[in-house]
Amino acid sequence: MHQKDPQDLKDLESMKENACDEGMCEKTESESATSESSEPVGFIKQIETLRQKLDNAEKKSKESQDRALYALAELENIKRRAQVDVEQAHKFGLEKCLSQLIPVIDSLDQAISTMEKTEIAPAIKQGIEMTLKMFSDTLGKFGVERLDPKGLPFDPAVHEAMSMQPIEGVAANTVTLVYQRGYRLNGRLVRPARVIVAS
Repeated sequence: MHQKDPQDLKDLESMKENACDEGMCEKTESESATSESSEPVGFIKQIETLRQKLDNAEKKSKESQDRALYALAELENIKRRAQVDVEQAHKFGLEKCLSQLIPVIDSLDQAISTMEKTEIAPAIKQGIEMTLKMFSDTLGKFGVERLDPKGLPFDPAVHEAMSMQPIEGVAANTVTLVYQRGYRLNGRLVRPARVIVAS
């Protein structure tokens, strides 16, 4: 038997490769079927993987957006609360000071009431009245309101009844005498007016 020369084998393999490159060599049916069926399966898996990654990315994006919106809303709430606190501080910052000044005003009121019952120089009485008026006007510029409810209906929200007395010619539940005037600061009650009420 004639043995093939290695050079002949190389030439034969080279010719076979050239024939396949030129499309003369065909795949077997089984090879073609395997190739065709594996390509779509791999492609579908790739699509599913990409779709899953996209869904995860969209979910994370939505969560991040929700967190950002929540943080923004919380920031707005903090800003609003701070603004309210500042407004309250401006409106009612004098409350503590006013509570210390009220007894001084009470003393001036008491002094004027006492002078009306005694013989005293009119100039002194007038001076104290002017001081009291100036004091009250100054407080009024800062939102302080005096409550002097004599003759008005009794209001438990702003009046404190010291006692009730039957008085002829006066309707029941009417304030007949004011022991101490009340005070409000920008609408907030600082001290109720202490009064006697007709029963």
